[in-house]
Amino acid sequence: MTRFLRPQDIVLILLLAAMAALDPDRDVWVIALIAILGVLQILESKIPFVNTTTGKVTWIILKLTAGYVLIGKSGGVTSSYYLILLFPVVSAATALGVYSTLAMSLLACGSYLSFVLFLESDQYIPPDQWRVLILRLLFLAVAGNLVSALADVLREQYVRYRKLAEELAKTEAAFRRADRLAALGQLSAGLAHELRNPLGTIKASAEMLTRNLPAGNELAAEMASFISSEVDRTNSLVTRFLDFARPLSLRKELSDVTKTIGRAIQQVKRENPNAIVATQYAPDLEPVSIDAEMMERVFYNLILNAVQASPEGQPVTVRASHGSVEVIDQGSGIAKEHTESIFNPFFTTKPAGTGLGLPIVAKIVDEHGGKLTVESESGKGTAFRVLLPE
Repeated sequence: MTRFLRPQDIVLILLLAAMAALDPDRDVWVIALIAILGVLQILESKIPFVNTTTGKVTWIILKLTAGYVLIGKSGGVTSSYYLILLFPVVSAATALGVYSTLAMSLLACGSYLSFVLFLESDQYIPPDQWRVLILRLLFLAVAGNLVSALADVLREQYVRYRKLAEELAKTEAAFRRADRLAALGQLSAGLAHELRNPLGTIKASAEMLTRNLPAGNELAAEMASFISSEVDRTNSLVTRFLDFARPLSLRKELSDVTKTIGRAIQQVKRENPNAIVATQYAPDLEPVSIDAEMMERVFYNLILNAVQASPEGQPVTVRASHGSVEVIDQGSGIAKEHTESIFNPFFTTKPAGTGLGLPIVAKIVDEHGGKLTVESESGKGTAFRVLLPE
């Protein structure tokens, strides 16, 4: 029961029960309408339908209708229950916007004022009571405006807090990623150094075997060639391990980031002649302090990944603005469960991938004091954003 009824709901029930008990005429209709308004108010936050715009409008109209009938049953324009019209006004102020609140305030005032039309021919409102009637109408409008202003402040705070929570979550993920990179970097460095010596021995042995093979032994020559080529491939992988593991020594200088991007695009196109890369550069881009060679490697990896992820004939877009470079593809996107893992060393979804490209990219960006983020939606592509300190 306590899960269904909030403390404010219990207070509302007590207040409405007191209103019903204090009704001078003990009118069954009045008591029933008070109960209906209480039920509508309590259920407002419990029914999923009311969370939709249609549901909110429907619920507000129901409360306005019940309030209107209640006032009509309890004396019309002279009813002491006129404040019950605040129920729909406050609901509009908290659930909708300022214009909807204004419209509901006018509708509530108009509905209350309409009871003047139901006065009998021998009934009238004394001149001194018109002031009271107008003040009642103004009170409804002012109350609605105040609640709307408070609701707007709360909505703005909610948006700010949500953005702050998202930023904190991204920062926490970045710290976790940095810790993993540091630990795995140390492991990679040790493993790479241990592999280098035996790889060198195997390579030298394969070359010696090739030189000393008797003529005509094609099978042995082919096997020795396989050994040599696989050693080269493994040695290349070890080199990438070391690139990832060793501390970076940046040589920063003021550079034109568009030229750095251009060199990366040219390298990608040399390897992928059919690649389509569109550039969008903000006007008057200022030079930034970067290691141009390292950042060219960053852009090359991101653009190459985007080209490989995009369907043939679909362009990859590179946007550069002040302190930001985006690489956007139109591929199948990254699965939500993989979004954070893609920066982990050795994680890859490519059959021939090593899982070191993005971790190295992230490391270079981090060393520059920047930030690498990704936004992806399944079936709609991926956008990597490099944020650099200005």
